[in-house]
Order: sequence, then structure tokens, then C-alpha cells
Amino acid sequence: MKNNKLIFLDIDGTLTVAGENVPPQSALDAIKKTQEKGNLVFLCTGRNLGMLSPLLKYGCDGVIGCGGGIVQVGNEIIYDQPMTNQQRDEILEVLKRNGVFRTIESKDITYGDENLEEFIHGTNSANSEIERWRKALSNQLGIRPMCEYDGREIYKVVIMCEKEEQLFEARQKFEKDFVFAIQDVVAHNCLNGDLVNRKFDKGQAIQRVCTYLGKELKDTYGFGDSMNDMEMMEVVGTSVCMENGSEALKKICDYMAPCVQEDGLYKAFEELKLI
Repeated sequence: MKNNKLIFLDIDGTLTVAGENVPPQSALDAIKKTQEKGNLVFLCTGRNLGMLSPLLKYGCDGVIGCGGGIVQVGNEIIYDQPMTNQQRDEILEVLKRNGVFRTIESKDITYGDENLEEFIHGTNSANSEIERWRKALSNQLGIRPMCEYDGREIYKVVIMCEKEEQLFEARQKFEKDFVFAIQDVVAHNCLNGDLVNRKFDKGQAIQRVCTYLGKELKDTYGFGDSMNDMEMMEVVGTSVCMENGSEALKKICDYMAPCVQEDGLYKAFEELKLI
């Protein structure tokens, strides 16, 4: 259909409760109904392909993974941008030296510092990223110890530390090439966020999808909840933040949807006439 819309859904805190892999039935109903109208639905997430794979069975038209480092439309990968081995090695060494807890994401496997679980369980669940990692670790959703890392290509580094000062050296060395996307909701004794290559982000990924499909940005809708969705919200034609989301993100979005547990996606799809 010529006037079909492209809908981009963050996962944790938007499509599902953070760290879970089963969306509310209302969200699945909304996706099915909007697809029946000819609209296309893409997962748009910081998760790698391994961590998002349990959601593929629910049906989507494409995937933006690793925060934009991998873009897939249908079965076709249209963008694939890991960091260089030199970047990976230097970043990991500086973070380790400063006592920053690290997880690294390949296309299909996530590796974490061996004492990361102990660190996370000492925090509260003040944001969706902390909660996602807590559940992923406790449920053993494919996060392997760093000692098992085999040198495969890495797309993103997730960081957790107690003090901003622990990131000073890394910022000085790498901020030119990497965005330090730190969550604006700070958990007790824990800063967390992503180091994302400036060559990509969710917003750039959406532009790549539109170019590939010959669509205009005005026909795109983005749904998210945290600051790593900011670039998506700045690019899409219509931006929607979940009520359970970041206060800073809400300020730049066009609409606010009820939280995940209150059938937020379905209600927002109805209001925006996507179903």
C-alpha cells in the first residue's frame, strides 16, 4: 500500500516489561491489526539479535538491533557495522582499569564481567536497563562470562559504575567516536548506559530503512521509553513515549502512551489511528 506507515517499537519498557520476552496480548493484537491495514512493524532495540530472537515468533517486518548497528528488513540485512578490534580492545582496557563493569554485545551473544551479577543485585530497579540486565542474568538469557569471549565482532558496550568520575578517562579517549548514552534515571549507587558508535544510532537506522523501502520519514512512528530512544524520537514523524519512561524523553515526544502493563501500545495505536 502506498500510504502504509512504518512503526518502530523499542522492546524493554515499551513492547514488554523490562527484561521480559512476552508482550501483553493487547500489544500483540495491536501489531497484528496494524499489519492487516498494511503498516509495517519493526523492533528497534539496543538488544542484539540473540537477545531479541525470542520475540521474533510474534511476527515483525524487520529488526533494528544493537542500537542501530544491525538493520534487517524482512530477511535482508541492509546494514552491519561492528566496531574495529582496536576500538574494542582499547575501550575494554580503559573501562576495566577504572573499575567500570562491562558487557559486550556481538551479533548473537552477550558477554559480561564475571562479577557483574553481584554488582547489579546491589542496586535497585530504578530504570529499565538495570532491570533488563538483572532479569537477563537471573534467567540466564544467554549472557556469558567475559572469560568465554572468543574475539567475535562487537557492536556495543554496556557500562555500569558507581561514580561519574570512573568514566572520565574513557570519555576523553573515545567520546569523539562513541556516544556515551547514560540513563537519566540513576539507580542507587549505579550509573548505567551504552557506548554506541557514532556511525549509527536508532535514528540513523530508521533513515536507512526508509531509504531502502522508498518511504518518507513523515510516515514513521516511534515508540520508546528511555534515553537510548532519543535519536529515534528526533527522526520519526510521530514520537510516542511510554508513561513509565524517562521524563527527559517525554519532553521531546509528541504523545505519551499509558505504561506497558496498562495496554499502552494498543491504546496509543487506537488514538493514532494505526488500527
